Order: sequence, then structure tokens, then C-alpha cells
Amino acid sequence: MPSRDDAKKVLDAVIAKSRMHLYKPIQIAEILYRVRVHKDINPLELEDYRTKSKRWRDDICRPLLGRVCTSSARFQDDLFNDNAVPPIMLNELSKENIRTGGAVEAYIYRRFTNKHDQLSDALLYCLDATSETFDVKHFIDSFWSEPGLKRSLDKIYEIVVYALFSTLVEALDLKVEISVDEEHADILDEFEDFSRKVMCLDFSNPSHLTDARVYRVGVTNAADRGLDMYSNWGPAIQIKHLSLDVALAENIVGSVSSDRVVIVCKDAEKDIIVSLLTQIGWRSHIQSIVTESNLVEWYEKALRGKYSDVIGDKLLNCLCSEIEEEFPSVNDVPEVLKKRRYENISDPFWK
Repeated sequence: MPSRDDAKKVLDAVIAKSRMHLYKPIQIAEILYRVRVHKDINPLELEDYRTKSKRWRDDICRPLLGRVCTSSARFQDDLFNDNAVPPIMLNELSKENIRTGGAVEAYIYRRFTNKHDQLSDALLYCLDATSETFDVKHFIDSFWSEPGLKRSLDKIYEIVVYALFSTLVEALDLKVEISVDEEHADILDEFEDFSRKVMCLDFSNPSHLTDARVYRVGVTNAADRGLDMYSNWGPAIQIKHLSLDVALAENIVGSVSSDRVVIVCKDAEKDIIVSLLTQIGWRSHIQSIVTESNLVEWYEKALRGKYSDVIGDKLLNCLCSEIEEEFPSVNDVPEVLKKRRYENISDPFWK
């Protein structure tokens, strides 16, 4: 049988691996709360809570974070695997939680608050900066230097890239035009209803001009997979801040239905990425590779270059707006947690 030390060790491992929102640890906390207060589930019986606990977690995350977990069901269920928090470990956590009157729950929510305090310190730098003082490399490096923030570095990278790309596309006033060749006017006439609804084209208006835009896809299901950003003029954009192997390199393009992929990566990864993509036969799908040095150079031009008076403030405003959207402030504990009086619960082992 596992000891409480064993149980705490696996819980700490899940917390350490979690991103800033701590969805999985919060799910554990809500299961423990259910066992302690409602006494209607058995921690050793996985089916008592495997599905229901996702709803309990989301009910807390909505007021706490303003969002819920959107990862795949399989990824969420990994929480109860043998290498995470299997029922036998959850049962030991539950015994400790009941013994201490909720100290394990309080421990998890304190760890959540501590992570957000770390994040707030890092993000205040960005929010308080001006065009003259902001240093994008310093900002990125601050996430590398804080162990509690490393798991959110992929999202920070994505936001840094999006803010720059989106601001420059808007500053350039780029336009995208689609049109139907006159030779195919008869097909347009036949499918005019389709072309009007899908492409904003019809027989009297065979061309359409629109503003160029870059879009973030949103929350991904797992670290470093899937499409990160896309444009309405062609390229798909993937941001890779992690080291790659062949399997992950295949995933770069294998998960994206586009023959024009822009990859953003660290300088040290560029040659490795090119080599791996050439090895698996996907090099021709890559339109270009943007490195962190490119980002630093472009940020410098945008903030302090010839056109900084036009671009600088817009870039910082976009960056701050995306950060606030991605990492909502947790300044006030939601009422549902206040009622539990976690601040009054303490135990020497779970301090």
C-alpha cells in the first residue's frame, strides 16, 4: 500500500507538469472535496468519478479562470493512469484529506495561487513596459528562469509571435484578393449559390478584396502539437520552442493540411528542424523558418525603429491584450471557494 509520502510525491509531480491553469490538480481537489463532503463516491472505484469529475472541475474553473479545459477526453483521462494519480494513490490522498479536514484540497489551491503569483510578476513587466523599455528577449527568458513558468512558455511564445505578425500585417495594410478566372464563369454561374455563401463571389462580383489577417487557433490539446496560427492568405504557422525528434518533426506538418508552413523556433533548433524535415521528406512543405533572433530584431524595429511611432504602441497593446486573454487575473477567489474556508485549514505535512 502507498504511503502519504508516495501520494504527495505523485500529486506534486502532476502539479509540476501542469500548465498555469492547473486543470488536472484542480480535478483531483474536486474529487477529494466530493469524497470528504458528499461521501457519495469511492476513490478506489474509477468509474465513480472518471467522467463526473471533469464537470466538477469545470464548475470551479469557470468562475476561477473564466474558461474550462478543452483538451481531448483521452488526454484528460491520462490523469488516472498508473504514472499519474491512479485510484490507489487517490485513495491515499483522500484518507489524508479527510484526516486533516481538507488540507490536501487547500494545498492544491495554494499551489495554484502561487503559480499565478509567479506569472503576475513576469507579466507585470510586459504590462508596465513602454516602447522604449520593453525587451522581448528578457521577457521570454524570464519564463525560462522560473521553473513554475516553463510549462507556459509555449503559449507565451505563441502570443509574442502573434502580436508581432498581426501588428505588422495591419500596419502594412495588406489586402487579399480572390477571383474567378473568366474561363470558368460558366461554372461560377452553375454554383453561384455556393460561391456566394462560401467565397463571397457571384456572377456579378467575380472578385473579392478583404483585409489580410493572422489568427490564433486557441488552446491546443497537448504540448507542441497541432496548428498554432493561420493566415487568410495561405501559410499555416507553427511555433516550436521545444527540442524536436523525428516523430515531433513529422507532427509539424502531418497535423496541418497546408503545403505552406511557417515555423517559428529557437536559433539552435533551426538546422535540426531542416535536417529532420529533409529526412522525412517534408522540407518542400516549409515556406520559411523564423528564429528567435528574427523576432528580437523585428521587435526592436517595431518598438524603436524608424516607424516605431506608428507601430510600437499598437504592438505592445496587442501583446498585453493577448496575455490578459490567455492568462486571466485571479485576484479574487470565487465565492464557491471562499465558502470552503481553505485559509483556516492547515496541517504540518501539507503546509
